Amino acid sequence: MSITRRRTAAAFAAVPLALAAPAFAAAHGRGGRGPRTLYIAGDSTAAQKYAPAAPETGWGMALPFFLTPYLRVSNHAVNGRSSKSFLDEGRLAPILGAIRPGDWLLIQFGHNDEKTTDPARGTDPCTTYQDCLLQYVKGARERGARPVLLTPVERRRFGADHRAVATHGEYPEAMRRLAAEEGVALVDAQAASIALWQSLGPEASMECFNRVEPGESPNYPDGKQDNTHFSPRGAIEVARLTARALRERGVLAPHDVRRLDEAVPADRITWSEGPVA
Repeated sequence: MSITRRRTAAAFAAVPLALAAPAFAAAHGRGGRGPRTLYIAGDSTAAQKYAPAAPETGWGMALPFFLTPYLRVSNHAVNGRSSKSFLDEGRLAPILGAIRPGDWLLIQFGHNDEKTTDPARGTDPCTTYQDCLLQYVKGARERGARPVLLTPVERRRFGADHRAVATHGEYPEAMRRLAAEEGVALVDAQAASIALWQSLGPEASMECFNRVEPGESPNYPDGKQDNTHFSPRGAIEVARLTARALRERGVLAPHDVRRLDEAVPADRITWSEGPVA
């Protein structure tokens, strides 16, 4: 394990997780029959990636590393989608058709909602963004499942003073307000991730993002300097952040999670051959 990776794990362990809304009963579902499922509705930061995109990795790909085997992950996140376009394309419907009482729906949007010049994706943080998110929340609740709102994970951006800079404008706060008003569990991934990037600093945080030198990967012959999408290491750390928050929030019970303080080798991430989302 490299020095940088040790620093990443140590820094994450010290990051406080800002959470809001009343806790759910962690004991719900104990002794139930069959595995329960965490469904993910979100964008490219969470999505499944395939071999042509490697080493780009969505945090949803790494979430199972931190869950016990009787919990499953069904990752429906798709590149480029906002809370609005995901709905308009009918992508919530199959989730609601499959989700069952005792399951969870993790909802993370914001990156593409910010593209307000695109009428297919852009939303207003205080009106249409919240309205769209509420459709996910209500859909899950009507089926006896638990909705969980996740503020959008932060990009890697530092100011001249080497301080990590927030990039999501009013969207995280709009989601926090909705969670409080509707009594929905909130994982403040935006706050936790920006704290992690700050703890790592401008140089070490590069390891968490899809930054590839020219000639390093056949998928990016000219290189890639991406400060939004994750490397395997970054996806693992954001998945760790998410699992830890779900446990601390009481959404998951202590026995539902594992390896929160253990190193997870980046080479455990694999990319199947398949369609590019």
